[in-house]
Amino acid sequence: MERAGRLLARMRLPGVNLTAEQLARAAWPQAVGKRIAAHARPRVLAGSVLIVEVDDEEWQRQLSFLSSQILARLNQILGRELAGRIEFRPGAPRRMPQRAATAFGHEGKAIADAGMRMAYRSSRRKASA
Repeated sequence: MERAGRLLARMRLPGVNLTAEQLARAAWPQAVGKRIAAHARPRVLAGSVLIVEVDDEEWQRQLSFLSSQILARLNQILGRELAGRIEFRPGAPRRMPQRAATAFGHEGKAIADAGMRMAYRSSRRKASA
């Protein structure tokens, strides 16, 4: 797989112009593995700094210790130096989907607007029928 990554990085195919940022995103799962890639995603290449969004501060702390190894692996896969360093930043917390009854209380009692509350109840009745 490394040879394929190096070959793609060096190839100049007509009509295919991959940016360094796109190459980083494509090579990231191979460089860090599936488990880390599920918790850390490259977002932008700003100059010579690859900014990676992580799930939380713990992932940021742990991956910061490995940044030089990850960068070396990424550059090895691509066959060239992509960035000078990697900066890990915690992303916005993600909310899990909620059931409507949980989000608005039982039968929409938490909805302040009476018209919206009636529309919500009507749609819930239609959905459950």
